[in-house]
Amino acid sequence: MPSQQTLERFIGRVEENAHDKAIEEFYAANAAMRENHTPPRVGRDLLIERERQVLARAKSVRSTCMRPVLVNGDIVVVRWIFEFEWKDGSTMRMEELAYQRWEGERIAEEQFFYDPAQRLPQTAAS
Repeated sequence: MPSQQTLERFIGRVEENAHDKAIEEFYAANAAMRENHTPPRVGRDLLIERERQVLARAKSVRSTCMRPVLVNGDIVVVRWIFEFEWKDGSTMRMEELAYQRWEGERIAEEQFFYDPAQRLPQTAAS
């Protein structure tokens, strides 16, 4: 079970938009991450690389934790709002629930639940 201090440090790292650093610091080496019901991606190094690829496409990102954070033993649920401005000028606002299973002070499994329609970029004309 993560300590409250660890959870706050994790949330702070994500809200700094250092998503790749948050994975590096707070995920287990063999962590698994999945979007809705897609097959999981496994391994912290792969997760970091994937996150860096997404961030490289963004001109700016704003990440906000919508409290409260729900904790029940090793299970943590965080509600996030992410606002992306992409390098092509489009934007995307995404709200999701991150369902996490922690092993001690590290995330072992995480599944994101969100409406996939949110992933469609918006242009000024939209």
